[in-house]
Amino acid sequence: MKHILTTTVNGAPREALVESRTLLVQYLRDTALLTGTHVGCDTSQCGACTVLVDGVAVKSCTMFAAQAEGHEVRTIESMADGDALDPIQQAFSDNHGLQCGYCTPGFVMATRDLLNRNPQPTDEEIREGLDGNLCRCTGYVNIVKSVRAAAEALSLQDGGRS
Repeated sequence: MKHILTTTVNGAPREALVESRTLLVQYLRDTALLTGTHVGCDTSQCGACTVLVDGVAVKSCTMFAAQAEGHEVRTIESMADGDALDPIQQAFSDNHGLQCGYCTPGFVMATRDLLNRNPQPTDEEIREGLDGNLCRCTGYVNIVKSVRAAAEALSLQDGGRS
């Protein structure tokens, strides 16, 4: 069975005919051609497929595309402004919060959700907020450091109001 999906992806309205069983990650990668969202495990364990749906981090491999009907979806492609990285992306780069980079889009999107909810998290809150996102290359020390740096950068960008 097919379904006409009408949604907003990275600020642009989109409409596509999708199979009812199409996962959101498949729609994003194969139909919307936004390949920054990665499939890492096929079991919703790793978080490489994390995107924001109405501002909330979700694993797009656990959601049918049809469930995004009428919702706003943000992927890693929406983070940078041209060549200028988002402060979260810049913090991950500056603080070596990535190695191979495969998990990084999921971590960046989960960090965006975390910092939207808690602009100044403790290290424990960072670890809890990123629970469900796995990196197979690093020991998370630099990922936590990156999130702390991003929180600081966003606070400064916001004039300290956060």
